[in-house]
Amino acid sequence: MLAATFIATAALPPASNAQSGAEPGKVVAKVNGAIITESDLTFAEKEVGANLNQAKVTDPARRRQVLIEFLIENQLLAGAAVKDKLAGQASFENRMAYRKRRALREAYFEKSIQSAITDDEAEAFYNAQAAQTKGGAQIRARHILVKTEEKAKEIFELIAHDGDFVELAKKHSTGPSGPSGGDLGYFGSGQMVPEFSKAAFALKVGEVSVPVKTKFGWHLIKLEDRRESTFPPFAQLRPRIVEHLARQKTRQIAAGLRKAATIEYLDPALKPQAAPPKPLTLPLKAQ
Repeated sequence: MLAATFIATAALPPASNAQSGAEPGKVVAKVNGAIITESDLTFAEKEVGANLNQAKVTDPARRRQVLIEFLIENQLLAGAAVKDKLAGQASFENRMAYRKRRALREAYFEKSIQSAITDDEAEAFYNAQAAQTKGGAQIRARHILVKTEEKAKEIFELIAHDGDFVELAKKHSTGPSGPSGGDLGYFGSGQMVPEFSKAAFALKVGEVSVPVKTKFGWHLIKLEDRRESTFPPFAQLRPRIVEHLARQKTRQIAAGLRKAATIEYLDPALKPQAAPPKPLTLPLKAQ
């Protein structure tokens, strides 16, 4: 499953380097005399980079422009907060204390954990994942899932008379892929139940199967594409492998620190005698 995750995420755009090789202290903009530096851009990238990826802002120049505008607006609102004398309020001080702890956590993660991951460790993890990943043929298919053979035959006749498979899937399929036209994406021969897999892999691209029975019901399957799967090269996956290994080490270090720490539960709603809950998968950097 880890190997599949790395293959799936390899195509995601990497976080852009906001500094673009420039000096961290280089001034990129001024707002009422307050400076914005390359270092600010780096921190902004860490904070909102995922949002830019979701919005498909991948062009480096455009990404940089969006980050600078984000920082300019941030400074304008920060200046307004100073004028309103919000900096001295208790809520502000509490917020600053929390963010200081988060910043210290990030600094420890970057300097003492992430930077400590060696190429040998990353390559060993890569080789182990690659060894578990079977290459070979993959297909992309759509399906329409219904409860009865009679309904499947009825829809098959509609398809045979130039019915649109995608629209019929949206209208009739009871499976979770129905709203997307029955699209199942790419999968290997062992990833579906045997009856479905055998029928799907026997099709030619563009063909639609006769009704196929599985434990889920009756399927009509349309083959969209075939391809040979390969494991991405190490250089492509290295940043994500390092992040994964760093998260593992973070959990191990945190467990050791917790064991050695004196922790007092003062909230009466908590039960300190109980084992701590499983840690949440929280972002390692402030969002």
